[in-house]
Amino acid sequence: MSLSSEDIADGEGVPFDDRGLAYGDGLFETVLVRDGVATLWEAHMARLVRGGERLGIPVPSRSALDALPARAGAGLWVLKLTLTRGSGGRGYRLPDMPAPRLRWRVTPFTPSPERWWQGIRVRHCRLALGIQPRLAGLKHLNRLENVMARAEWQDPEIAEGLLCDSEGRLVEATSMNLFWQRAGRLETPGLARCGVAGTLRDALCRRLGIEEVDAGPETLESAEAVWLGNAVQGLWPVRRLDDDQGQKLADWRIGRLHRALQAEAHALLGYPCHDDDAGERDEEDEA
Repeated sequence: MSLSSEDIADGEGVPFDDRGLAYGDGLFETVLVRDGVATLWEAHMARLVRGGERLGIPVPSRSALDALPARAGAGLWVLKLTLTRGSGGRGYRLPDMPAPRLRWRVTPFTPSPERWWQGIRVRHCRLALGIQPRLAGLKHLNRLENVMARAEWQDPEIAEGLLCDSEGRLVEATSMNLFWQRAGRLETPGLARCGVAGTLRDALCRRLGIEEVDAGPETLESAEAVWLGNAVQGLWPVRRLDDDQGQKLADWRIGRLHRALQAEAHALLGYPCHDDDAGERDEEDEA
């Protein structure tokens, strides 16, 4: 199937009374698709099912969902699925017979290889995430906290912002999961209270035994390496960390240590692990 570079969608609008539009009552998945084949598809589907079970929203059949990645055709695309509870109910009261509404879109995608190889600058955010264990780990539609956190900076040199919960524990970045190495151990924030359990994060935790920990933001300043990653962008090594005022707290030289975890992540997504220039930089960094 040949497609133009324009977005391709299911073509049906969202009614005014849709509960996803009105209340964020729903779930979404963002999936990397290469030549019509979805990466980490089983993990995305498992998370969608978990979210549907927890929220009480019936999930479409696997046959209907499995047919969607092939709609993207050749090349690299992002498939976004949005599942809402549909319409009905009075106010916050749930409808007696929910009629879920699935919307989807595939969009051409180009990753940011310069962030893979050169690393990124990140900052802490002032906004703190609310603690709600019943929603923890889900990719639900109510993302207003992330929107407000992302509004804290406009500097294009800053790629991402890091979020803590209201009790001061590291959780995630605004749209990526967080990893670091400390005393030779790979760690990532625990997500039992809030945050999104990314599919790439979960795959790396299972594959490498990455430990889920409770840690404050000061932990990163003594880390040997820090990364951000998700199942669309891949893994970005962090080269500089700022506070919420833009003052530098720590920096790192991107070297073999960063490349090792990146290689594991990119093998799962079909991205390259390094280029010739990156290899030369690594040799210089380790000298």
